[in-house]
Amino acid sequence: MNSMNLDLSAVLLDEHRIQARVREIGAQIAMEYKDTVPVLIGIMKGGFMFLADLCRSITIPLELDFMAVSSYNGGTSSSGAVKIRKDIDTNIEGRHVIVVEDIVDSGLSLSYIREYLLNHSPASLKICVLLDKPGAHKMEALFDYVGFQIENDFVVGYGLDYKNLYRNLPYIGILKEEIYS
Repeated sequence: MNSMNLDLSAVLLDEHRIQARVREIGAQIAMEYKDTVPVLIGIMKGGFMFLADLCRSITIPLELDFMAVSSYNGGTSSSGAVKIRKDIDTNIEGRHVIVVEDIVDSGLSLSYIREYLLNHSPASLKICVLLDKPGAHKMEALFDYVGFQIENDFVVGYGLDYKNLYRNLPYIGILKEEIYS
């Protein structure tokens, strides 16, 4: 048994359910972008597993790039102040861009990323999120592809972390409150 399981109050999304939904999103993206070469921009670190599985499920040519942003500063909720820690390397002017994010809580970071990338003049910009927490939004948030809507629980696994732990779980679980409080 994995000792990290003891820190979870429940498994929210098992590995099979996640993989099935990722394949559905990948097929939708492949169909919508069949005559283009989109640029997928993964938001690090949490989005790396989702991005890896998603790009393998997309059956058309694509390019990858990465951004790293910070707004949590080691806590469990966004500070609201977004800082770019790693910028994209690809020139996205005139390109079709899909931002791939692991989870949306307040929506502040993703709003910042959206505006920042729009200033680079892409032909189109869509947002793909694995997990959306509508109850935590502090602003209107619209996404083009959503894996799952979840309650406002603190979740880990499948790339999501707490203090840089739990990312390697192949599923998404709810972290016990006594672990992070």
